[in-house]
Amino acid sequence: MDSPRAYKDPNYKHQICRAEANKNNSNYPFIDRSMDHHDVFHLSYPRRLHPHRHFADQNGFKQAPVMVVTVPFPAQGHLNQLLHLSRLISAYGIPVHYVASATHNRQAKHRVHGWDPLSTPNLHFHDFPLPPFLNPPPNPHAPIKFPAHLQPTFDASLHLREPLAQLLDSLSAIAYRVVVIHDTLMAYAVQDVVALPNAEAYAFHPVSAFAIVFHLWESLGRPTDEGILIPNDVPHHSLEGCFTGEFAKFIARQYDLMNFDVGDLYNTCRAMEGRFVDLLDQEKLSGNKRIWAVGPLNPVVLGAARESPWRRHKCLEWLDKQPLRSVLYVSFGTMTSLSDDQIFELAVGLERSKQRFIWVLREADRGDIYAEEEEARVTQLPKGYEERVEGVGLIVRDWAPQLEILAHRATGGFLSHCGWNSCVESISMGVPIAAWPMHSDQPRNTMLVTQVLRVGLVVREWARRHELVSSDAVEDAARKLMASEEGDDMRKKAEMLGGAVRDSMSEGGISRAELDSFVAHISRV
Repeated sequence: MDSPRAYKDPNYKHQICRAEANKNNSNYPFIDRSMDHHDVFHLSYPRRLHPHRHFADQNGFKQAPVMVVTVPFPAQGHLNQLLHLSRLISAYGIPVHYVASATHNRQAKHRVHGWDPLSTPNLHFHDFPLPPFLNPPPNPHAPIKFPAHLQPTFDASLHLREPLAQLLDSLSAIAYRVVVIHDTLMAYAVQDVVALPNAEAYAFHPVSAFAIVFHLWESLGRPTDEGILIPNDVPHHSLEGCFTGEFAKFIARQYDLMNFDVGDLYNTCRAMEGRFVDLLDQEKLSGNKRIWAVGPLNPVVLGAARESPWRRHKCLEWLDKQPLRSVLYVSFGTMTSLSDDQIFELAVGLERSKQRFIWVLREADRGDIYAEEEEARVTQLPKGYEERVEGVGLIVRDWAPQLEILAHRATGGFLSHCGWNSCVESISMGVPIAAWPMHSDQPRNTMLVTQVLRVGLVVREWARRHELVSSDAVEDAARKLMASEEGDDMRKKAEMLGGAVRDSMSEGGISRAELDSFVAHISRV
């Protein structure tokens, strides 16, 4: 655990990470920083320090030094974050094995932005079987907006335990060390890691440090002493309405098993959440485990987007024709479906605002997005709507390249559900957020974005989550974010914060140093 100096000197943590990255150089690659930091890092290894130098056991059998296995939770925002982390780790010359069902591996590879997983060295996908599971459509009228229709998929993921244990056993026979990085909601599936003498597990938290701090603080009974210092100015609310009862039990089952993890990884950075990462570093909250804030995991510069092997999406061509920072991007992620009444109010509000917009209007994902649908819901807009907004607004009904949209020079705001994946992508691209939380960690992310970082505004307060958001409220939020002095101030703050976040992943940046530190740690001899 860091000394108290770490909380007073912002450079101290950075120095510690760099020191560790250089400490065990018998098995640690030198990194050629000549490339732009958004590219997969080019590595140069002196022969005597090559990371694939094999160790020999007592019988003379050659072993690879370290192999990493990443185990994501089967929901888009979770699949995406661990796939990005897998890319970053594989760039150090370490073999990474990404484990999921065939349909979820296909989904992760198909939807990833900014790089091609099929041409990434050292990244291996394992398609494990799942038993048949129900694949119902979402319910846009459910009083709790959490995607209860995905629960059969989540339950099916528990059956990955046996094939995963077999993979770990086989890798442990050929590797000096097997490192398992698992989503916190996949603890049940990876629990057999404890049976292997040369394996260790790390929990990956796909949510904000802000949300985790309060979860841990509340689980301890909200103590006000014993070294846990929750800042008085930090907002707070309950988790009522964030999850279904069934999913809350699922979460509890996973967290009850997580005593085998030896460290924690977060998709965040100190430029965004330094004060909360420091709080997590307190022994009372961390349990004396090492933590690394290695985000943002998504590529932070997309200069090579036009050279993508996939055809450029039509919405990007439309954005090319729009003025700088003039377009409001509207999307509620992959796990939320709006009612017909709410779609109507949102449509009217966007039209009346007179602001340019791209609206991704699609249903929430089913558990298997490739399964044939018997009766797909067709969302209806007001009569003649798309003709009236032509040239000002664009409706996208298929999968949209969110990261590329947020990185585009024409995008000036994001009307979002405030899922953590979307928050990180938006902040890293310097785009302010109009927050409309729906479920899960989104209400707390909304507080972080609007009241702590002050790079956004609230469209609907969580306490009024059961109410229809009127077209007037949508119109006011769109105009405030896109066409007011207050919105301009948020945009300037977001751009400054985005620059700091991007710098954290560049040469000399603290997130890069923490990632170096983690790789050095798992590569230790």
